[in-house]
Amino acid sequence: MESHLQAIRQSGKKIGYVPTMGALHQGHLSLIEASKTQTDYTVASIFVNPTQFNNPEDFRLYPSRPEQDLSMLREAGCDLVFMPTTEEIYPDGQKSEAVYELGNLETILEGKFRPGHFQGVCQVVDKLLNAVNPDILFLGQKDLQQCKVIEKLLTVTGRTNRTKLVICPTMREPDGLAMSSRNLRLKQKDREKASFIYKGLVDLKNAYKKSSFDQERKSIINQLEENGFLVEYLELVDNDTLEIQEDWNSNRSLSVCIAAYLSDIRLIDNMNLHTIQ
Repeated sequence: MESHLQAIRQSGKKIGYVPTMGALHQGHLSLIEASKTQTDYTVASIFVNPTQFNNPEDFRLYPSRPEQDLSMLREAGCDLVFMPTTEEIYPDGQKSEAVYELGNLETILEGKFRPGHFQGVCQVVDKLLNAVNPDILFLGQKDLQQCKVIEKLLTVTGRTNRTKLVICPTMREPDGLAMSSRNLRLKQKDREKASFIYKGLVDLKNAYKKSSFDQERKSIINQLEENGFLVEYLELVDNDTLEIQEDWNSNRSLSVCIAAYLSDIRLIDNMNLHTIQ
């Protein structure tokens, strides 16, 4: 693959890259579309990375449908698909000697509730970027904190001059639920409730500066818990740093981030308070 992409690069073509863990949906395909618009040659990878899972059961149950994924990528016009084995990515074992300096990104929100998760993300993305060496890396905004982590990874590994990061809008189902591979695991009764997360974020956005954030947050959490959700966090954050804010701050660009369980499925979402989403 590396030699093939080197030849593509030497021909003067710009390479776009979309890393995935498979079980593809329209959100992934929107990243492929963005790459095809902005680059000459689009690469996607499918690899379910074991080192970023805190829960072994979550890793075991992660959806896998490679034949359907390949068909979707072919139809979307993806030029090359990289589907490495675990042994290819981790020939010396999964324990990493590298420690990536991520600052407070590793201790808040996802970092707080999934210790070690982002080190695992950086471990695999570092390897994949070394293999693909893209001009542009395309990620989805649904995983906002992961986008910030990978932005940091590009800096600490000295790749910012080589690879540009493009963050694309979250794709949603008609009822507002953020598209996610984990949605495939939702039972029908839970799928019908899952959009309450989106509705809660919209309510918070509509309440911007009209009452205290803490008051609105408590109301949303109560509504979700009454419908069977277990909310891990619901936080107001600075868009650039993800620093947690206690209340609306007119001097900052803000987002609301949430993680909640519905039955045993963990769902995450976020909403920028200043843009149409």
